[in-house]
This record gives sequence, structure tokens and C-alpha cells, in this order.
Amino acid sequence: LILLPRAHGELRAFVVAHSHMDVGWIYTVQESMHAYAANVYTSVVEELMKGKQRKFIAVEQEFFRLWWDAVATDTYKQQVHQLLQEGRLEFVIGGQVMHDEAVTLIDDQILQLTEGHGFLYETFGIRPQFSWHVDPFGASATTPTLFALAGFNAHLISRIDYDLKADMQKNKKLQFVWQGSPSLSERQEIFTHVMDQYSYCTPSQLPFSNRSGFFWNGFAVFPDPPKDGVYPNMSLPVTDANIHLYAQTMVENIKERAAWFRTSDVLWPWGCDKQFFNASVQYSNMDLLLDYINKHSDEFGVTVQYATVGDYFQAVYSRNLTWEIRDSQDFLPYSTEPFQAWTGFYTSRSTLKGIARRASSLLHAGESFFTQYVRKYPTSSVCKCEALKQLQSLRWAVSEVQHHDGVTGTESPKVKDMYMNNLIHGMYNVKKLMASIIFDMNNAKRNGDVYSSVYNKGSGIPGASGVDQYVVVYNPLAWNITTFVTISVSHLAISVYDELGHSVPAQVQSSTESHSTYDLYILVSISGLSYRKYSVKPLTGKESAFVGRSIKYKRKDVTHADQQRQQLLPVVNNCYQVLFDQNTNLMHSITERETNQTVQLTQEFLEYHVNGDVTKGPISDNYLFAPNASAVPVSKAVELEVVFGSLMTEIRQYFYSNVTAQDYAYAMYTRMYTVPEGYDGKLLCHRIEQEYRVGPLELNREAVLRTSTSLNTRQLLYTDNNGYQIQKRPFKAYMNNTVARNYYPMVQTAYIEDDTTRLMLLAERAHGVSSQENGQVEVMLHRRLWNNLQWDLDYNLTLNDSSVVRPVIWLILGPKAVTNVLYQTSRLALEHRPVVMFGALAGDKPKLPGQPQQNLVHGSPVTLPPNLHLQTLSIPGWRYSSSHAEQVHSVHMGKQKQGDADFSRVLLRIRHLYEVGEDPVLSQPVMVNLKSLLKGLGSVMLVEERSLTGIWDVNTLKRWKWKTAQYPSKGFSNGTETSENCIVTVHPKEIRTFFVYFQGQ
Repeated sequence: LILLPRAHGELRAFVVAHSHMDVGWIYTVQESMHAYAANVYTSVVEELMKGKQRKFIAVEQEFFRLWWDAVATDTYKQQVHQLLQEGRLEFVIGGQVMHDEAVTLIDDQILQLTEGHGFLYETFGIRPQFSWHVDPFGASATTPTLFALAGFNAHLISRIDYDLKADMQKNKKLQFVWQGSPSLSERQEIFTHVMDQYSYCTPSQLPFSNRSGFFWNGFAVFPDPPKDGVYPNMSLPVTDANIHLYAQTMVENIKERAAWFRTSDVLWPWGCDKQFFNASVQYSNMDLLLDYINKHSDEFGVTVQYATVGDYFQAVYSRNLTWEIRDSQDFLPYSTEPFQAWTGFYTSRSTLKGIARRASSLLHAGESFFTQYVRKYPTSSVCKCEALKQLQSLRWAVSEVQHHDGVTGTESPKVKDMYMNNLIHGMYNVKKLMASIIFDMNNAKRNGDVYSSVYNKGSGIPGASGVDQYVVVYNPLAWNITTFVTISVSHLAISVYDELGHSVPAQVQSSTESHSTYDLYILVSISGLSYRKYSVKPLTGKESAFVGRSIKYKRKDVTHADQQRQQLLPVVNNCYQVLFDQNTNLMHSITERETNQTVQLTQEFLEYHVNGDVTKGPISDNYLFAPNASAVPVSKAVELEVVFGSLMTEIRQYFYSNVTAQDYAYAMYTRMYTVPEGYDGKLLCHRIEQEYRVGPLELNREAVLRTSTSLNTRQLLYTDNNGYQIQKRPFKAYMNNTVARNYYPMVQTAYIEDDTTRLMLLAERAHGVSSQENGQVEVMLHRRLWNNLQWDLDYNLTLNDSSVVRPVIWLILGPKAVTNVLYQTSRLALEHRPVVMFGALAGDKPKLPGQPQQNLVHGSPVTLPPNLHLQTLSIPGWRYSSSHAEQVHSVHMGKQKQGDADFSRVLLRIRHLYEVGEDPVLSQPVMVNLKSLLKGLGSVMLVEERSLTGIWDVNTLKRWKWKTAQYPSKGFSNGTETSENCIVTVHPKEIRTFFVYFQGQ
């Protein structure tokens, strides 16, 4: 029960005890567990049991689960159950981590939230209902929608632009109802609280002491906790002599904050990074202080109480005020001072950003592959429990790296290595699983373990003699896909055949990466969630792969190009004509052939030179981008090589610092595809694929690719929020730091356009992106920095990244209506490229079914219309009951953890890709019959619609409805209309989540 203040006008402070525990940042997860994290949970549980008034909120599930599984005794576990029931321990957010909001993909945000929620619901029968996003660097508009779909009643953020926060604070506008999605609008709105300028830490200055304020346990010590329990900077214990001074300091801070909010309820976070590792001294001192203030509340005008985030929001909700609505505008980018724009991390550690996304897409493929296998081969030779463990290792690793110091690139080198190792280990497990499934389904005799690898370009096909080389290609999308897969081969004379022995179009040519191998491009056409098998034979003849022929053009000095005699070299496919200027060897223009529209378009690499000396001005680091001048072109000379082919033409450009330089500094490979008759080549034809080779950079350089066009864009840029929705980014002029403050995150998509034509860029990892001039878009590809800021040096947080990165971007150019149809399927085709497995099957050819398409399942492939995406098809393995009453009962009875994982429950998510009104056809609602969609997996017996993370039955989910001028009546808001007899209508931008059960399970 909440005590209402006795006198009107008396402030009530909610003291929320918390510890902000970064899942990797400066220290690895293991180092953190040892030095402080395990002690947080052990000592907090002990202390909560000693005082009925004490409360605490727990946030990151990765640390809590490690404690629960490896440290907590049965006594502690029973106490946690009791504290949860009493509402004195509250899990907020409930994800594995507090995810970054700028550079993460919505799929991975949902994964890490689902991973944490599944554990909490299975173990405790509880469902988190409040967010606590106190530390991500800027706030995306996807997040409020995500948390609304997960059943949350309120959202909390902190880091937004310093000048904007000051303004909102002054005008009491830090709280509002956020409609993050324009299409879902009020159906998935959420009350949002922005923390004031003190953010999530307790004020650290005390006027009467030179030690930190309110941190009686001091600061954590690494690598080992001190034996004597004495930590640095422990606050002065509360005594009769200083209690009044402590109380005055706290009350003054409460009153200062209260002036910035509309109600007399004040959220007073008590904690900070790595706090509460000795909860005993924390609570024993704070108990005294709170009692003292409450005894003198008439004098102070304030009452104080221990609280959870839920207690605070419940108090604000019960005031029944009418709140302003915020539309779908996000809070990115984020600046903390005039020269501190946090836009560098959009690109920092590009290799990690790339691997994190590859891991995510491999997991997506592995989940659907395994789900189909379990449904089709219930008595398989692959151990299901072991297989689930392999998938879980990658779920855990992909969840972990979504942390706001993970994929952001803002961690120390050893922590980056931890993320990388966990991702690579998880990927290895899932590749092994997929290979063993293929083996089992083809009843193949094992030939050594050549099949155990999922193919990485560069590892090459083993050249065992007398054995046919097989390439198995799995399409993880629920659409028919026609695309090329690339593998390395050791000679040019190659033929490729499908399962029926028919020749398959292919092209082989010299490799860009290696002098001893060749790249073989195979044209694959695969239906949804199916795989095909190709044999690759060293044969010449009329059916052999086309050999690309290379023509090299002389290195040209771009600074002294002869503008008089322009010679243009055309490269043409069915969709585009691209012209290269032979005076400079640079791109000149692109013509979209259907409309015959030509756009002048040139591309160049530039570098921002940045300062690393704090005595000389603002610095760039892992987080910040602080250019001290315009970007400088990197090359004075360009070499051109064109490999002409019947299926693909590859334009290779090498950028040299000057005409005589030995080695090139940058390379760009541009590929254009020509699809033969009989194949659906629409997507392939319309994309101009580019791969860049950047690095190693010199120190304090930030590399960008600038594309300049003749489009009159008025310097307006569009970028995506987390691959979910598009934000409009008009160029803004500032007093200071204008270049850096006009950088935005591009997770998958960015575009510029004029009245008729749009140029889209699609990416396979996150980048910073900006439009610094009319008609221009620049993408930051790589950064290498070093600075002498003591804080950065102490924690090894400089970014001396000497790696070579090879990001890929697809360009699509055309009328808006055409790009609208293409870009959603294209960006997902780039994200979820086919998984290529390869190996040798010895001896007899396996008996393959007589149809060329192979599904894991006899019967039909899984196919959705082009505006719907099969976001998840997996077997989570959770053992909780779908009935809340049953689940809570079994938790109380202590029966919740028995037995093996549940393989009968399939988790299905379907997402509508379009906004309302975005396209006349594709923005329409779509009816889906789940029975027929999944008939290839078996006969659907039961479908339950669930909340986003699966822990609520949507029919019983009633979120708080906050009063707004638009909707004056307050009550509970119901999410979506639910499905009758397995037929669901999916509306624009919806993400619908289901549990599906099949017959015979």
C-alpha cells in the first residue's frame, strides 16, 4: 500500500536502491562477478531479509542468472521467492542486458528481452512491467513500442541531449505519453519518464565531507575484493553529529528535483555503477537517515520511503493527470556538452559490429532449421537437448553483446575479446548443429568431419580427390529467394549441378582477396525456409561456369584529370547503366533504365583528422566524434579493373595516396548482376552491391565514404531506428560541432531523395551516417583513435583499432514507388543471406527425394507475402505453463523446474514491414492462415497469441492507460485483436507473437 502524504504540498520521495551493472565495459563478466556482482545479490538478499521496509530493484539478468545458477544457496533462493512475493525485490526491464538503442537491431533487442523474461517467468512466475533504460547513449523511438508490446506500463530513460533536457526540466515536460510508432500510435503508446540532470546516480558531493555522498560501501575494487572489507571512498557513517547535515543535503536535492516534475512524487535513485556489493553498510546508514527525515517531516516538508520503480510509477499513475503526447521522434543523436557529440560509437569497432550481426542472422537461421527438423524427425539421431544447448550458447552470446557497452564498441579491448569469443563459440556450435542435421537427413556416412563447417568465404572447399564436393545452401527467409552465393575454389574449370544433375548458372573469376584461389558465384533459387544441394565438379565443357574476364585500366591522377576529353566507360545490366569516368577512374553517373532517369553520382573516401590531445581541444574517442575540420580526400590516384561476366560484372577500384604509391590505401568492389531467363531477378538486378576494404588507418583518423549526387535533397536525410522504422533527419546548424551533431546511426537503412528519385543505402552492420551537403550522403566506415584523457587511459578505453574492415552496402536507385517495393525485402535479404554449408559426401550418392527443392519437411515450404517477415520460428525450450494461474501455482509448489526442455512449443513471430500509407498495396493489412502457413511442419493443433516476449496471454494483458488530451478516459489498454481459428490479420508495423502446438506432440 502507498502512504498518501498527510499534508497537501508535502513532497514524497521514492528511494530506489539499485546497482548499475555493466555486462562488460571495462571489466569482463567473469572479473565483475568475482570483484563485486555476486556480492551484490548475496548481500542485498541478506539485508532485505533484515528489514521489512527495505527494497531493491534488479536489472541485468545475465549477472542475476550467473549468481542464481552458480552462487545462490537454497536458502538464498527461497528468500528471493519470498522477497518477490512481498514486492520488496523487483525485476525491472528483465532482459539479459540493458540494450543499446542506437546501433542494435530490433530482432536482437527482442531476443535479449525474451531470453531474460523466459528465465524470470519460468523460475518465479513474474513478469517485469517497467523499464529502467538509464544508460544507453540516446533514446530510440523503437524502444517504447518494444516495451509496450512486452506488456510494460511505463518506460524510463535518461541520456538525451543536454540542452533539450535543460529545457524540458525547466518546463516540467520530462514526463509524457510516447507514441513511438506512427502506425501503432495510441494502441502501443507508453508513459515515459526522462530522468532529471542528476540521472541514475545519487548526488556525489556532500557539503560537509570530502568523501562521496550516500555510498557507504565505497567503490568496488578489482581484481579481488579487499579481505578487510574496507573499500576506497566509503561515505562517512551516519552519526548523531552528522545526521542533520545528511538529512539537509538529501532534502535539498529532493526539493530541487521536485520543481522539475508535475506531481509531488520524487524519484530518488540511490546507487550508481557497481554499488551495493556490501549492502549491510548501505541499508544500516540509510535506515537511520530515512527515519530521521520522516520524524522531522513537518520541518522538512518531505517524507521518504524505500521504493521500487513500480511503486513510483503507481503513485504517479494514481494522480490521474492528463499527459502530453510525444510523437514518433526519437532522442538521437545525444550530446553531453557543446563539443561532446556521442556519435562516434555508431561506427566504433566495426569488426565487432559486423560479427554481432552475422551471429544474429546465423542464430535466426539455426533456430528455424532446428525447429523444422524436430517437427519432421521426432526420432532423430541428433540429441535434441544437446542441440538446444548449442542454440542457447548463441542466444546468450548475441543477447550479451546488445549491452550498451557491447556492440557500441565502447568497451576495453579485453572485453571486446570476451564478446568476440562468446559469439564465435556460439556460431561454431550452431554451425556444427546445422551440419549434423544435414548429415542425419541425408543418412550420409561420415567422411572424417569435412561436413562440420558452415562455409566462410576464404576457407575454401577441401580438394579431396574422387569425392564430389557438395554445397548445401539454406534460405532462412520465408520468401522465395534468388541470389548468388560465393565460395572459393582452386581452379577456373568448374561445373555446378543441382540435385537432379541439371547444370546451374555460375561464374568463376580471380579473387579480390587471394592470388591462389578463385571466387565461384553460384546462382541459387530457393523457396522459403528450404535448402538446396549443389555439386561442384572440376570439369570443363559447355556446361561449365562462365569465366569472368578482367580488363585493367591505368592508374589515373584524380587531381589533374583532363576535363576536356571525357571518356565514359559503361557497365550495364537490365536495371542500371553505370558510367565510369576514365579520366579519374571514378563513378560518374547511374541511369535507372526503366524510367531512363540519370543521376550524377561520384564516390570518394575521405578522412576526418581528429585531435587526441586534451590540452589542444575537444577529442574523439570510442564514444565521441569531434572533427576539428572538414574531411580530407585520401587518394590522389585511382586504379580501375573491370571483370566482365555473363552473370556479374565486378568493378574493382583501388585508391592510392598518390600516383607513385606502392600500396593502395582503400579498395572498393562494385558488383552488378545479370540474371538469366527463367529466374526471378528483380531484387538481384536492382541492387548495386559494394564492398569496401578499409584499414589499417593511421592514428586519429575517421574514414568515411562520401556519395555525392545531383539529387536536390535539401540536405534531408532519412535513417532507420533499429531496422524497424524510418526517422526524418533534417540538417541542423549549431553554434558548435555541427558536423558531429548531424551524424545519425544507420542500423540497416539510410536514404536521400528529391521529388522523384531516391538513393537507398542498405547495410549489414551499423554505421554513423550524415548528409553534410545537398545531394550528399556519407557513411563512416572505420575509426582509429588514441587520446591522453586520463580517464580513457586508466580504463584502456582508447580505440587504437588497427584492423582492416570489409563492410558491405547495397545501393538501390530509382523512383520512390519502386524503391518502396524493393527496400524492405532487400534489406532483409542482406541481413539474412543464405547459410552455405559444404563438405564431401563419400561413396554412394545419398538417395535424394526426386524434387529439386528440399525442405527439411516434405510438403510445402513456409512462404509469406512480401510485406510480412517471419521474424522468429524457434523452439525456446521453456517449461512454463501458458496459463498464468497454473504457472504461479507450480512456482509456489516448487514444481517449476522438473523435466527436460519442452520441445512441443514452437515460438512464432510475424512482423508487418510497412507503415500505414507508405505504399498503396504493401501497407494493407494481411490475413494469414497459420495452419496453412505451417502445414509443412505438421498439423497445427493449437495457437495461443502471446505478448512480445511470450510471458503474457494477450487476452489477459491489460496495460495501464494514461490519460492524454486525445484520450481523456483512463483505463486499461488492450493490445491487438486476437485470432479466431488460426486466421490472423496482421496490420501495418505489428509484431505478432504466437505459441504453436502441433498434433502428435
